[in-house]
Amino acid sequence: MSLNIGDAPPAFHLANANTAIGGSQMSLEQAFGRNGLVVAFECNHCPYVVASVSRMNAMAEFCQQNEIGYVGINSNDPLVYENDSFANMEKRAVKGMPYAYLHDSEQDVAHAYGAERTPEFFLFNSQHQLVYKGRMDDSPRDPSDVMVRDLDQAITAMLNGTAPDVPVTQSIGCSVKWKLR
Repeated sequence: MSLNIGDAPPAFHLANANTAIGGSQMSLEQAFGRNGLVVAFECNHCPYVVASVSRMNAMAEFCQQNEIGYVGINSNDPLVYENDSFANMEKRAVKGMPYAYLHDSEQDVAHAYGAERTPEFFLFNSQHQLVYKGRMDDSPRDPSDVMVRDLDQAITAMLNGTAPDVPVTQSIGCSVKWKLR
């Protein structure tokens, strides 16, 4: 199942690897800013995420300046990639990450949102409605090749009280590493 434009965000209450931002646990309601929320499904190992870290950090800071919450959620199975373990999330977080980095250890949140890739972004407005989902931009591996900043355009439209011109884009990245069930 995947969220559709206009849907409300599924609730979560997850462990936070970046305790400097939001404490050891964070809920959906704690994550929301006055003007909305960006939920970024990400991880530590994916080269698309690694190449996007500085842009994600800048986006999180932009969101904070505009009273939009921003959280990263790692839903990958650490048995598939040990680098995605909670301990390694904590190691990454202390390197200056400006947002909460949440651990979806049971992968329930990724399933509820319909997340398929890392990085993948979900933007909710102040009325808790999904207004955008997909990629941050059209070149996650090489910032010098970015031509379209999809998430930035969606946030700008939302802040201006309009719907994004393109509310859904295809994420570019690594697949979520699902647990065998």
